[in-house]
Amino acid sequence: MYKKKYVIGLDYGTLSGRAVVAEADTGTILSQAVKEYPHGVMDCELPCGVRLGGDWALEHPQDYLDVLKETVPAAVRQAEVSPEDVIGLAIDFTASTILPIDQDGTPLCLLPEFEDRPHAYVKLWKHHAAQPEADEINDLLTRRGEIDLPRYGGKISSELMLPKALQILREDPEIYERADQILEAGDWLTFLLTGSRRRSASMAGYKGMWMEDEGYPGHDFLKALDPRLETYVEDKLSTDICPMGGRIGVINEAWAETLGLLPGTAVGASIIDSHVGLPGCGITKPGEMMLILGTSSVQLALSETPYSGDGVCGAVKGGIMPGYYALESGLAGVGDIFGWFVDHCVPASYKEAAKAEGCGLHEYLTRLAGNLVPGESGLLALDWWNGNKTPFVSVDLSGMLVGCTLATRPEEIYRALIEATGFGTRLIMETFERTVPVDEIRACGGIAEKNPMLMQIFADIANREIKVSASDQTAALGAAMYAAVAAGSERGGYDSIFDAAGAMNRMKEESYRPIPEHAAVYESLYREYCRLKDYFGKENPVMNNLKALRQRKR
Repeated sequence: MYKKKYVIGLDYGTLSGRAVVAEADTGTILSQAVKEYPHGVMDCELPCGVRLGGDWALEHPQDYLDVLKETVPAAVRQAEVSPEDVIGLAIDFTASTILPIDQDGTPLCLLPEFEDRPHAYVKLWKHHAAQPEADEINDLLTRRGEIDLPRYGGKISSELMLPKALQILREDPEIYERADQILEAGDWLTFLLTGSRRRSASMAGYKGMWMEDEGYPGHDFLKALDPRLETYVEDKLSTDICPMGGRIGVINEAWAETLGLLPGTAVGASIIDSHVGLPGCGITKPGEMMLILGTSSVQLALSETPYSGDGVCGAVKGGIMPGYYALESGLAGVGDIFGWFVDHCVPASYKEAAKAEGCGLHEYLTRLAGNLVPGESGLLALDWWNGNKTPFVSVDLSGMLVGCTLATRPEEIYRALIEATGFGTRLIMETFERTVPVDEIRACGGIAEKNPMLMQIFADIANREIKVSASDQTAALGAAMYAAVAAGSERGGYDSIFDAAGAMNRMKEESYRPIPEHAAVYESLYREYCRLKDYFGKENPVMNNLKALRQRKR
């Protein structure tokens, strides 16, 4: 007699974590539990009061443990499923989000002697204080030519693991030496659950400079970067890399008891939170582009051939779906840009009007902006409020708004900022199309769920149909798919992520189709956006000089 089996997907974002319990055969989500991180993003000071420098972004690992301990049991209880029918668990996590741990797996910041040391904490993906180290790595790579820079988008980002590890070594060598491992937070959690030091191919390939055929950067390169780094790979990493869809191990007895699961439950390799949306949206072949819209955005497309350069990373074969390269880029700010504008630039009269109508400021501005037509405001913006990934890979570039007059209204600026993120998205799509066609876009994320006006603008600008995931927890569902593959068909799961994605994904019937007259106006505006992009990109010193002046004054 057939008996239903279930899988757990854990999704760790920038501000919260969540667990879902899904049916392994249909992907139907039975329950979900969410927990906000109590410490949030620490970008000003540590909990003990120690101040942080500019461009720092840390988190507290206890928040991740609390999510694990609270959401998994809660989701299992709500789903009313038996632990013996839960066949697997997998985790997606922001990346590169790294932390140093001791031999027992304890994060160094949880040790009393290191609670006041910033480098003992988690460095979040958007920690940009390692930019000097990234610049040094790029310079060495360029001079030596030993590692193919284009496969990393043409430039090593400060968001990758090596610049962050080098910053630890340079600024707090005691923390570096004390660390038994420096690892991605997703790999840390699978290490705790299973005791296995295997690491995810997703994390290692896209964030750790690892390639299947070549491994990590060699001793000579690391020694040239800093003599103390020569044995970095052997000392702090792991060369046991688990392919995507593979099984890291099984839950040990201690964590099984904590989570209310059975020992021996399969644990899949962790995967980058944005990447897991690819199978979560049912994308299993070239021709479809995934778009995740939240505080930032991520764009992914499968390709049979590699392409990297101009801020696009796409030389990791099998890093998401076996047999395919996955081109990756995105915008460093989307929801964060709109949030900045609402928090700092909207007059009190708008706040009062929104309150009177019983809605939030975002909803109120969206309603007003929706009454405008493309080009009506005469405004054009660059979407670089948090730096630029494509094509310049630079955190020094900043946002811009052109065309303001004394008649400009807040809703016009709000719409111009939305349009700017649409133009940035199209730029990346066109870069992908140098190697793979994009016939359709599949979107997920909070903004895709909540803002139809924005989605229509994106469809008009891209001149492509956009379909939206039917699940409001696409990432967690994608993680659950990898959990089902880790369990395998013999236990009620699947033997490949292609099978899991085909059976478990769901898309909404409605979609956003381009409005021809709007698309024509946006075609003209996009050309002007590209002119601004070219003029204020890396060859123009204005933005770099402004940032340097700001940092000196601070």
